[in-house]
Amino acid sequence: MDTNRVEGTAGRNEHGAVECPVIEIDNGSGFCFGVTTAIRKAEEELAMGKTLYCLGDIVHNSMEVARLHAHGLVTIDHGQLAQLQGVKVLLRAHGEPPETYETARKNHIEIIDATCPVVLALQRRIKQQFDSNPHAQIVIFGKNGHAEVLGLVGQTHSEAIVVECVDDVKRLDFERDIYLYSQTTKSLDEFHRIIDYIQQHISPSANFRSFDTICRQVANRMPNIADFASRHDLILFVSGRKSSNGKVLFNECKSVNANSHQIERAEEIDMEWVRGVKTIGVCGATSTPKWLMEECRDHILDRLK
Repeated sequence: MDTNRVEGTAGRNEHGAVECPVIEIDNGSGFCFGVTTAIRKAEEELAMGKTLYCLGDIVHNSMEVARLHAHGLVTIDHGQLAQLQGVKVLLRAHGEPPETYETARKNHIEIIDATCPVVLALQRRIKQQFDSNPHAQIVIFGKNGHAEVLGLVGQTHSEAIVVECVDDVKRLDFERDIYLYSQTTKSLDEFHRIIDYIQQHISPSANFRSFDTICRQVANRMPNIADFASRHDLILFVSGRKSSNGKVLFNECKSVNANSHQIERAEEIDMEWVRGVKTIGVCGATSTPKWLMEECRDHILDRLK
């Protein structure tokens, strides 16, 4: 039997007829490569019984963070990092600015670097561009304050300009050179709208170059999750509400299936949503563990017995 596609049993509607919704978990949802690597590194360290600190939540999913906390992972912020000496600290997939590494060096902190290779490559590209032309505008399409974006901006001594949407682009100086990059988990469509706007307004005397730095493992999930959402009567999108990637993917689900609900955990499922539906699709973000999607499926099945 396909473990990702399960029929419920013993649920009855108001007429007494047995309802057996089919529940399918999206095979394409779940942790991306970068998050998987970060969690594996954390688990390996924790298995040795040693104290391990993580700078920020290891993943934007409170349930997975709680699971690792139960195994001994300690989440800290940058202020706490500055007070530590001679410990091990894991840097999550989002990456960090150069200042974090300098703090670790001064405080004799051993860094376990789980920065996603895609993010790391992007950091290097931005640093190289900034160093070669510090007077140009380095523009990053991303979410202000997001951990990955802070790491990217840090490569430019905090001079990069962050834009979250096309409206933000209006404040750029179109008489100066512009080099546009993107946070790895942003929407490809919005990125192209920003490119179009800049191309329409850039001065003939200025250079403009854009670099599509959106992770394809993430971008490819957009059409896949849209197809998945279109095949079901009800969509349960399991994701931490702080997840930038989760917001993008949930909006994609909602655009093709109005009967889509974002939840963080099984207890948030309203069984009224399930009434009368024949198929339920359970999917999630790149920060959503597979076990949590399975838990949501089982929560429904237990209540239909």
